[in-house]
Amino acid sequence: MAPKDKAPKKDCVSTESYKGVRDFYPEDQFIQRYIFEHMERVCELFGYEEYNASILEHAELYRSKTSEEIVNEQTYTFTDRGDREVTLRPEMTPTFARMIAAKAREIPLPARWYTIANVFRYERPQRGRLREHWQLNADLVGVSGAHADAEILAIAHGIMMSFGATERDFEIRISDRRILDTIYDSVRIDLDIRAQVTRLLDRRAKMDDFETVIMEALGNAEQAAALIDHLKRTTSTSYLEELRIELEHMGINNMVVDTKITRGFDYYTGMVFEVFDSDPANRRSLFGGGRYDNLLSLFGGDPIPSVGFGMGDVTARDFLESHNLLPSYVPATELMIAIIEESATSHAMRLAQDLRREDVTVAVNFSSKKIGDQIRQADKLKIPFVIAVGSQERETGRYTIKNLATGHEITLPAERIAEHLFSALG
Repeated sequence: MAPKDKAPKKDCVSTESYKGVRDFYPEDQFIQRYIFEHMERVCELFGYEEYNASILEHAELYRSKTSEEIVNEQTYTFTDRGDREVTLRPEMTPTFARMIAAKAREIPLPARWYTIANVFRYERPQRGRLREHWQLNADLVGVSGAHADAEILAIAHGIMMSFGATERDFEIRISDRRILDTIYDSVRIDLDIRAQVTRLLDRRAKMDDFETVIMEALGNAEQAAALIDHLKRTTSTSYLEELRIELEHMGINNMVVDTKITRGFDYYTGMVFEVFDSDPANRRSLFGGGRYDNLLSLFGGDPIPSVGFGMGDVTARDFLESHNLLPSYVPATELMIAIIEESATSHAMRLAQDLRREDVTVAVNFSSKKIGDQIRQADKLKIPFVIAVGSQERETGRYTIKNLATGHEITLPAERIAEHLFSALG
């Protein structure tokens, strides 16, 4: 008899995530949390306070305060049910500025704030750049000058060192937007095209025909040649050298003046910087920031001196991977209780609950598998300790704790289990 045809499968929903975003399985989330904890710790060492805001913003916030490329090509913007134009935030600085401006008279200055924000940009996914990522933003508001700029740079440096990097592993490349303003004035570039030219300069390392592109943007070959000549001849300023001295006083010695650093956002007004990976396999800009003294005045108030930076989790993880600095996965669960006999299940659950009250993280295995299989499962999950519970343990109140890494076993009463685990885990 011929086999019956199998019924066609119903259409299934894909298991693939949306293009350009990530799923975080436990080991991925462990690394993500590790990165965040180092960012948070260093910011707080400098006296910075955590804040947050919704990922939804009025689209208008970005039209006057972010680069046209991001607004026109990279934002996730939609109209909500109330006919309001809404954007998933592509960066955090405009939101930060809005929040400061909203309560400018109430917030004591200087304000030192940080956040790790979820941000979204519709762009072509590639190494170090996705459509969704998390970004540390650390900002200092209410202080101008080299001391404040040096503090922000020291936070960036401190996070990299906290990851286990050395100064040989990265460079802090610094320039100053005022250099560009002076050059633009010197070669008489019109005010209305300066932002466009600055964005082109920000991408010049990726252009093979940079000089041609600049000439086309300016529409004047002589002016383009003069601009390029000024850029080549400008190597530093007295302010940047003052900043270098400030950093050296703080024990930071890997600052490099690089006047090609411009940063693409329109709101920068002074010092700008990017942190570069020194590894030839990952030689690229990791993150950056700078001074933006006029951004808050766009909300109708007085200008307030401000400086800060943003550091994304994608490039941070790439850096850790390139330099063999990724942490080894350690599960949150410290102990698995394996059940030998079904009749001991309630006892095992009560023991687990007692241990949790002593701050031990415990998982109970309900699989009913053989004890050897349960131990192998704990080992596969990288849970360091196992206790098997059956009728004997229930009756005697004594439990054998097995260290899966060493094979060492010790039998203790319930009230001493937590103490032993804390000692063994350090």
